[in-house]
Amino acid sequence: MLRELFDLVKQVSNDKVVENPEVPDEKNDEIVAEATDTVASGLRNIVAGGGAGSLLSLFENKNDGESGNNLRTNPIVSMMVGYFANKLMNKHNLDSTQSNRIAGNLIPDVLKNLTQKINDPKEGGFSLDGLLNSITGGKSKEVEQEQGNGGGLQDILGKLSGGANGGGLMDVLSKLASGAQEQQQKNGGGGLMDLIKGFMK
Repeated sequence: MLRELFDLVKQVSNDKVVENPEVPDEKNDEIVAEATDTVASGLRNIVAGGGAGSLLSLFENKNDGESGNNLRTNPIVSMMVGYFANKLMNKHNLDSTQSNRIAGNLIPDVLKNLTQKINDPKEGGFSLDGLLNSITGGKSKEVEQEQGNGGGLQDILGKLSGGANGGGLMDVLSKLASGAQEQQQKNGGGGLMDLIKGFMK
């Protein structure tokens, strides 16, 4: 699902990066790749730290029309915004005002669009289970099969977090974290960014 995420970032970043006079044209592709890496790595790090439940709640369908504002105050999103802004300053030599403005607009909008696509049944390329499966290297599919639940991972975590089986919830979160950690090690040393840059060729 990394390719779909890259295409989404590219689409959302058109007015914020590509057509932004503050960003030199020769840096456009690199910044789009950097934003994709920030979101993909950030989501994977959440799951690796045992926060699969937090990730699921981040992508809950919100029909209140304020999901964009809610995302801007979400601590997970704030962490990604700060990380991306630092990358823009330190790696791409943009000043702090430009970096914070671009990061503060781009990252929440990417996640808002990703949430909408994940919750839209017509969007075949995007699903919460597909995202988690990608982040955990297939571990989420194993968990679903073990639990024997046809409702998907969101349903499994929802039932387990109800308190009926607290140990079961910890076991599931631990397995998902383990899968994400394995993916971190596998894609360490710039591997994830190398994959993303391959999409630009």
